[in-house]
Amino acid sequence: MGNCHTVGPNEALVVSGGCCGSDYKQYVFGGWAWAWWCISDTQRLSLEVMTILCRCENIETSEGVPLFVTGVAQVKIMTEKELLAVACEQFLGKNVQDIKNVVLQTLEGHLRSILGTLTVEQIYQDRDQFAKLVREVAAPDVGRMGIEILSFTIKDVYDKVDYLSSLGKTQTAVVQRDADIGVAEAERDAGIREAECKKEMLDVKFMADTKIADSKRAFELQKSAFSEEVNIKTAEAQLAYELQGAREQQKIRQEEIEIEVVQRKKQIAVETQEILRTDKELIATVRRPAEAEAHRIQQIAEGEKVKQVLLAQAEAEKIRKIGEAEAAVIEAMGKAEAERMKLKAEAYQKYGDAAKMALVLEALPQIAAKISAPLTKVDEIVVLSGDNSKVTSEVNRLLAELPASVHALTGVDLSKIPLIKNATGAQV
Repeated sequence: MGNCHTVGPNEALVVSGGCCGSDYKQYVFGGWAWAWWCISDTQRLSLEVMTILCRCENIETSEGVPLFVTGVAQVKIMTEKELLAVACEQFLGKNVQDIKNVVLQTLEGHLRSILGTLTVEQIYQDRDQFAKLVREVAAPDVGRMGIEILSFTIKDVYDKVDYLSSLGKTQTAVVQRDADIGVAEAERDAGIREAECKKEMLDVKFMADTKIADSKRAFELQKSAFSEEVNIKTAEAQLAYELQGAREQQKIRQEEIEIEVVQRKKQIAVETQEILRTDKELIATVRRPAEAEAHRIQQIAEGEKVKQVLLAQAEAEKIRKIGEAEAAVIEAMGKAEAERMKLKAEAYQKYGDAAKMALVLEALPQIAAKISAPLTKVDEIVVLSGDNSKVTSEVNRLLAELPASVHALTGVDLSKIPLIKNATGAQV
């Protein structure tokens, strides 16, 4: 049996050994591997970046000046299979510090050899080129150990014989001299240039003012043109927006109308079905019973009609019989009245004037009642006369004129009646 070993991306796992004396080696980083118990061996090697500080002290340059140089290198073990196998052969079983010491000795040796070929000025003034040269020279040697130089920089360069400071002093003096000369020349040139500049400044100022005025005018004109164009575009955009809004509203309204039409169609269909259902329901619940009731009422009405007809016929027969009876009575009464009138006429004819006189006398009270009827509404009659004999004479005169009035109305002469004749004659 065996175990499954895992390893992260910052480590390399080496599995060696196997059955039957196998010399197969398996290199794994950022993965896993299987190892048999007792017959397989597993070892790990760090792949992390290692920082190495290289110090070279009192190393003479090509000019014999002793320098102290400090450099910093960043190195790591490469992960290519062949190079990783080489690194495992050389460093497997060693710790990180042992690996750093090996690489440090190699880098310091190359650094010393390169320092002996360069001058102080080359080393001090172009450190990047110096570090690049060290990387290029040392890279093949450390690469054969499976190690890659990621970076190498010069951290510090100094000496104890004041060579670098002397270079600085000389350069400082030269720079100071050149600075003083430059200051004097600059002040001279500055005065000349200042006058020229003032003149140019005024010229430029006037030209600038003119250009500013022209620019302002052009700006205002262009601004007005832009404003007009912007207003036009804004109005067009607003009009287009409103037009589009109106179109959208029209489309929405059209859709709403179509929806309403569909709803109305559905509603009409539903109402049609409801009407059919209601019609059938009315036929079943109202019309059929109504027809039956109408037939019943019709039969009753026909029976009532026949009854009324029979009653009317009986009533007519009754009225006719009553009329015949009343007519017979009236005929009998008429015959009796005719007979009475006939007998009265014969009596009047027999008696002559005496009969007429009797009729007139019978009618006089009725005539007097009709004439005096308005006087019944009078409460009091006052005769205005100062002489009582005149009242009497007026009454006598009225009585004397009465027979003439009756004769004029009836043709009967009351003066022939002895009583009236005596009364009127006495009055006369």
